[in-house]
Amino acid sequence: MNLFATLLDPTTVPHAVMVLCLVAGIGLYLGHFKLFGVNVGIAGVLFTGLLFAHFGTTIDEHVLEFMREFGLILFVYAIGIQVGPGFFASLRKGGLGLNIMAASVVLLGVAMTLVAHFVGKLPIHAAVGVLAGATTNTPSLGAAQQALRDVVGPASEMVKVPGLGYAVAYPFGVIGIILAMLILKRMFRVRPEIELDSFSQSQQTHAPKLHSVNLEISNPDVMGLPLGRMSGFPESGVVISRVLHDGVVRVAHASTTLATGDVILAVGPKERLDRLAKIVGRISDVDLRELDSPITSQRVVVTNKKVLGKTLEELALPKRFGVTATRLTRMNLELAARNDLSLKFGDTLVLVGEPDAIAEASVDLGNSPKDLNDPQIVPLLVGIAVGVFFGSIPVALPGLPAPVRLGLAGGPLVVAIALSRLGQWKNLVWSMPVPANLMIRELGIALFLACVGLKSGGRFVSTVLSGDGIAWILWGATITLVPLLIVGSLARLFYKINFTALCGVLAGGMTDPPALAFANTYLGSELPSLSYATVYPLTMLLRVLSTQALVLLLMR
Repeated sequence: MNLFATLLDPTTVPHAVMVLCLVAGIGLYLGHFKLFGVNVGIAGVLFTGLLFAHFGTTIDEHVLEFMREFGLILFVYAIGIQVGPGFFASLRKGGLGLNIMAASVVLLGVAMTLVAHFVGKLPIHAAVGVLAGATTNTPSLGAAQQALRDVVGPASEMVKVPGLGYAVAYPFGVIGIILAMLILKRMFRVRPEIELDSFSQSQQTHAPKLHSVNLEISNPDVMGLPLGRMSGFPESGVVISRVLHDGVVRVAHASTTLATGDVILAVGPKERLDRLAKIVGRISDVDLRELDSPITSQRVVVTNKKVLGKTLEELALPKRFGVTATRLTRMNLELAARNDLSLKFGDTLVLVGEPDAIAEASVDLGNSPKDLNDPQIVPLLVGIAVGVFFGSIPVALPGLPAPVRLGLAGGPLVVAIALSRLGQWKNLVWSMPVPANLMIRELGIALFLACVGLKSGGRFVSTVLSGDGIAWILWGATITLVPLLIVGSLARLFYKINFTALCGVLAGGMTDPPALAFANTYLGSELPSLSYATVYPLTMLLRVLSTQALVLLLMR
């Protein structure tokens, strides 16, 4: 009896753990089923939480708050670690346009809130809560409540109203973003698989596909010159790995000299190989890889922390071991192994040389599957701690009495992006195996949505059935859908933005992790996370500022 009493007592930890696991597990299971031809996905956890709470299942409020925020932190941190290495490249290539679109979603949402206030007579202290829920942005709700405390005092009943508006508008906020993606897909007859393939290729334009070619030396201008001093070489992104001289295949070095009739094996982008062919002579019919020789190639994984951050030139693999690195694979991108490339944890190098020499170089580089599969728990915990601290730093802006903070979502995301870009500091490696990253991300978003459902479900039905509740839901749906459909339509019609990137922008513009999780699952790729992370920091700041500004400007 004591066992069942403990499990049924909503104030106990066992009860909280059991309920959260049941809500998340049942919700994830239900997410595999289709509704109107579409998988409910991770949103099934939210619906399950609402249902449990509606029938009276609750857990301790403090546990609920902690698990909700901790789940969100886990999700956004894992996203930041994953997209960080490609984030800055994406920002340079198209970040400005993506951020303008996301900012437009924010500003249109504020405009619709003003319409709800002035035309729909929605009180501003309720309107800011509806805005926060409709845009699924918890930090903006906290900012609005803080601004209200400064204006009307902490004891005022008005301070409680934004939370209720948030709870009522939030469920459709999550559903509405997903619905907007599906509406845009149907409106523009999008074929997701084609869009995904196109977007994937566009992300690799700075790292074009590598080819290999055998070139015969016939240009007298390069005779007797070392490879390192040859005119026009080393070509950016081209590596020469082998040389056939006097019938013997050798590993190519910078000091290797060329003679008439020699054949070299070069690796790089096709257009640069064509340029090199014009410099040295012509394409050869001889394939050096098929000739009988002691030279071989092998893939080696970089796991030795002592070499992280060093360039290939600093490692001097040809001089120290007699091997040449031809290709480097990082985050599914294959690059020519240029001397200026710095090594990061988990990079894969293709080494060319004799087996014994490659074995020695492999020891120096690490090549340890055990280290590669290490989930890097210590850097994970340190990174989250730094992210929470960074998100808690108040930034005072002129005219606003309440300081602005990135919060528990924005802080860990920004820090994770920065740390993954840094890669390594002393013995801390900010990298994570894909399975570990996926596990942490899915656990985090499941806990977050389970808690949101349990928190909102108790009052959800009664509020919805009331007159004010219905109005709040309708205005919330308007604030959710109208900006997304306007910006999404303009982005497709006039800017021809890829649907994969657009899904990430819409989810990021609403700072909505569940919508991002849905987009990743629906498209079968993590690529929407890249544009999501590109726009998330600016969007988070604008969301926090906008609700505070509405309260401060319209409540005085």
